[in-house]
Amino acid sequence: MTALTQKLILASGSPRRLDLLNQIGIKPARLMPMDIDETPVRLEHPRTLCRRLSLQKAQAAYAAIKGELSWSDAYVLGSDTVVAVGRRIVGKAEYVEEASAALHLLSGRSHWVYTGICLVTPGGKVRQKIAETKVRFKRLSSSEIDNYIASGQWRGKAGAYGIQGIAGCFVQKLTGSYTNVVGLPLYETATLLAGEGFDVASGWVEG
Repeated sequence: MTALTQKLILASGSPRRLDLLNQIGIKPARLMPMDIDETPVRLEHPRTLCRRLSLQKAQAAYAAIKGELSWSDAYVLGSDTVVAVGRRIVGKAEYVEEASAALHLLSGRSHWVYTGICLVTPGGKVRQKIAETKVRFKRLSSSEIDNYIASGQWRGKAGAYGIQGIAGCFVQKLTGSYTNVVGLPLYETATLLAGEGFDVASGWVEG
C-alpha cells in the first residue's frame, strides 16, 4: 500500500491531534469526531476511562463507515486523554468555575496525563495502547490563574490547560511523553500503525 492509497480516519475533531499526525507526515483522509458519553463510570480508574473511551470512539467510527466500499481499506484511529490527580479525574473545563478549580488543584503538585489510543484495522482487528506522563506544575499565584483563565486557552481541554500554549510555563517537570500531554503520543501511535502494516514513513518523502 503506497502513501497515496493509505487511508487513515481520525475519530476526533481535535486540531491538536491533527497537527501532531501532520508533524510525522500522516494526513488523515477523514476526520470523524464521534459524539459519545464521556462520563466516567463510578470509581473508574483514569487509565481504564481513557482506554474505554478511545475504544468506543474508534469502534463508533468504524461502524459508521462499514459497508462503504470507498473506506473498506481504511484504518480508524480513536484517542482520548484524561488528566488525574491520583485517581481523581480532572475533566474538560467548559466553565470558568471549573477551570479555576482545576488549576487550583494542579497548582504546586504532580498529576498524571493518560492517553488511550485505539486502532481498528481495515479487517476489523482492534489494537490499543495507553501512554502515561507525569507532570508537575509550579505553585500558581491567584493572578496567574486569573490571567490564564482570561486567555481562554483552557476551554475544552482535559485538566483545563494546554501544555503547548501559555501553560507550558507552568510545567516544572515532565516525565514521559510530551506529545501525550498535547493530546496524542506520537511514539505509541506510530508504533501501533506500523505494527499493523501502515507505512508511517512513506509520508516523509519530499516531492
